[in-house]
Amino acid sequence: MRNSLFSSRPAWPRVVAVAAPLVGAVLLYASVQPVHADDHAASEAQPSVAVQTVRVQRAAIAQPVRGFGIVAATASNLTTINLPYVARIVQLRVQAGQTVKRGTPLLVVQADPAAVLAAAQARSALTLAQGELARTRSLYDQGLATQSQLASASKAVDDARDALAAQNQTGIASGNKVVTAPFDGVVLQISAAQGDQLQAGAAILQLASGASTDARSNVTLGVEPTDAAAIHPGDALTLHGLSAALAKTAVEGRVVLVGAAIDQQSQLVNIGATVPLAQTPFIPGTRVAADIATRTGTHWIVPRAAVLRDGQSAYVFQITPQNRARRVAVTIAVENGERYGVDGPLDPALGVVTSGNYELKDGMAVRAAGDRAR
Repeated sequence: MRNSLFSSRPAWPRVVAVAAPLVGAVLLYASVQPVHADDHAASEAQPSVAVQTVRVQRAAIAQPVRGFGIVAATASNLTTINLPYVARIVQLRVQAGQTVKRGTPLLVVQADPAAVLAAAQARSALTLAQGELARTRSLYDQGLATQSQLASASKAVDDARDALAAQNQTGIASGNKVVTAPFDGVVLQISAAQGDQLQAGAAILQLASGASTDARSNVTLGVEPTDAAAIHPGDALTLHGLSAALAKTAVEGRVVLVGAAIDQQSQLVNIGATVPLAQTPFIPGTRVAADIATRTGTHWIVPRAAVLRDGQSAYVFQITPQNRARRVAVTIAVENGERYGVDGPLDPALGVVTSGNYELKDGMAVRAAGDRAR
């Protein structure tokens, strides 16, 4: 028994020698595990921003300039009907706002008796001068008239013929005369009444051409002087009505004239445009607005919300395949409502941030709105 007890004592050092490495391994594992947990928590706490993006593309875009005006208000589209002689209006056959065709009777007039008499006297004077010329030529052939007398008689015939031609050009005739429309159009206003005695050249009514088949302007617009410099003949425009009924009706046209001075009454620069208004509700006198396309060019088209400014420069953020924000400097070339036309080294394969971009910095991690951080 004593021998067995003494023989077991030397086994303890061997047990301790075997257990010590195991305890050390356990303690080492326990000390390492909290470090890994902290690293994982740190990776989960890495900051990221939820963003929304859109794709971009290069396309034509223009900066619109708004102008306001009226249809058929330019002198090139207006014609005033008058008479070159004194006359009385017997009957008016149209009213303001009426559409007329070429040859439509507008009014009936009666020339003043004195004007009719003057025309008759011109015809008589020519007949008398021709007879005098024939008599003088006969006397000249007989040697009873001089060359000077023959020349005077010939000149009298020429003068009488010119006077009669002038009377005939006025269209004076006895009795009633019907005045007709010289073209298709609209009666804008009537300046005389039935029974009025009018002097030669007095305005009776005003006609506006209803169609624009040439380069004449049929719409006059006013724009701010600061915007006029960007407008040039040939620029495209879109015409809209100011009334609620015509607000959604649009007609395309072109600028044909840009004023070189400020209108003293409106303090705006006048712009002339030609717009095909036939078969449209834009009748002469309609108040309209127009968006004139200026500075047209091909640029990157991005939403206004995507463009940020830092001092004097502008920039956008694109999202890389690694879900990192990349800042891209851009130059704003055109502003068109909620869109910008910009130039810069944009990648068309990457989205442009439109929401959440105010929180971004270059290289920051991002995630799609509603997704987990990646």
